[in-house]
Amino acid sequence: MSSNISATSKTEPIQKTRTISMQSSIAYFILSLVINSAGNVLTLVTSAKIHPSYLGAAYWTAATANFGDALNWNLFWAFIIIGVLTVILNAILIGHWSWSRAIGNMIFMVPFSALIQVFADFFNGVYPVFKGLPEARSLGMIILYIVLNFFGVALIATAISIYQRVNLVLHPADDLMQVLRFKYFKGNAAAAMWVSYIPPTVLAIIALIIDHQFTNLGLGTIFAFLFQGGITGFADKRVFLHLHHQALDVGKQIN
Repeated sequence: MSSNISATSKTEPIQKTRTISMQSSIAYFILSLVINSAGNVLTLVTSAKIHPSYLGAAYWTAATANFGDALNWNLFWAFIIIGVLTVILNAILIGHWSWSRAIGNMIFMVPFSALIQVFADFFNGVYPVFKGLPEARSLGMIILYIVLNFFGVALIATAISIYQRVNLVLHPADDLMQVLRFKYFKGNAAAAMWVSYIPPTVLAIIALIIDHQFTNLGLGTIFAFLFQGGITGFADKRVFLHLHHQALDVGKQIN
């Protein structure tokens, strides 16, 4: 094995340098950003369309939305502010501050937060081209929304897999998961995802204390907690097979 490649498992080569072109990196990144935003909003909107709301959103999405609601922030500012705090946490875990990494995280956050709002408006019928997803008033619609909610989680996990491997710029929460994954858990995506859920759990508890509401949390959130990391690991090996983790930097690895 050459000096610029290590492995987290027998099937997962990790490139310490970048082996794909910048054009390819940008194309993969844009695709994954759209997929991730759409998946996040699908979990939020399908949860809101079932009454009582028991589906919930993806874990970080649910916690951030709840925290934002508790402080009367809209989705854009909630995702931006929590993103900044996560950037700081990542620097602490890595052991050094990197302006390029921090700026990359924020570069991700701005279009991601904007796309979240765009897809939320689309699925809620703000734009004239689509009337929005209707309320679930039948068993068939409820089942459909449950499937769409879980599908949204799978979209998020797949998008994470793509842009983590590209490693051009990352969402701060996914950068956190990647640092945990390769620094502490020897490439185990599921274990790293579970540990990365500690910060949003704290946010959700704070939100519950402030406004005594437990919205955006439910079956979909549980599904995300149990399976999102595993789906990300699965997508690493099944989606864009020749795309491996690029230019990985997680600080000094813990044996």
